[in-house]
Amino acid sequence: MLDATTRSGGTATASPRATVTELALATDFVTPITAPAGFTARCSRVLLSPWSRLSLLVALLAGAASTVLLFEPQRLLADGWPPQLGGAAAALVFAVAYGLCTVAFVPRPLLNLAAGALFGSQFGIASALAGTVLGAGISFGLGRVLGQDALRPLLRGRWLKAADGQLSRHGFRSMLAARLFPGVPFWAANYCAAVSRMGYVPFLVATGLGSIPNTAAYVVAGARASTPTSPAFLIAMACIALPALVGAAIAWRKRHQLRGVR
Repeated sequence: MLDATTRSGGTATASPRATVTELALATDFVTPITAPAGFTARCSRVLLSPWSRLSLLVALLAGAASTVLLFEPQRLLADGWPPQLGGAAAALVFAVAYGLCTVAFVPRPLLNLAAGALFGSQFGIASALAGTVLGAGISFGLGRVLGQDALRPLLRGRWLKAADGQLSRHGFRSMLAARLFPGVPFWAANYCAAVSRMGYVPFLVATGLGSIPNTAAYVVAGARASTPTSPAFLIAMACIALPALVGAAIAWRKRHQLRGVR
């Protein structure tokens, strides 16, 4: 029997039951698209795993070292600093470049000599110390975020455990001694501290304070290299040689203890 709308010649409307039936039939032909949640989670775990982060750290350091070899920053000593930069701005730019170069394993003595030759004693010391702390902070941060979780399980030897315990329990004074007396490479001390439980602030403070004597000596030597017989140059060379002799003497006295650790 026709409803009132059909009899009056209007457009017929579907009943609610027919609408539900048509929607049910339409959804039978639609295939739901779902994201592969399990695959995404596995990929995230792999990318964020300790060994993946360590591989990223190695790749970053290799890229930084290659960049330094390509651009040859030591040419600044021969060609001079760009004339567009001068004064405090030039020292600030040099400090940033100094820090990045230390991350790329450029020896700090060369950078300190360059700071003295380019900017003199005052600006050179300030720029070199700022670059030292900056480079140490970058290396420590990279090692702590990308390398600590992968490397800490490998600390199984007695030497490694002893060094880790010393840095974790007595981080400030241990790092201060490592910076004052030469013998431990700058980059090695940075990454050893990053793998340990040493705090970030004690590491930076010890690095800044412990690097003052050695950095100042090299910068003054670079600034007075043109007058090698001047008292300032001779005193700077003595300040460079004295910590090396003290460190060698301490290592000689501790040789039997070091041999006993296997």
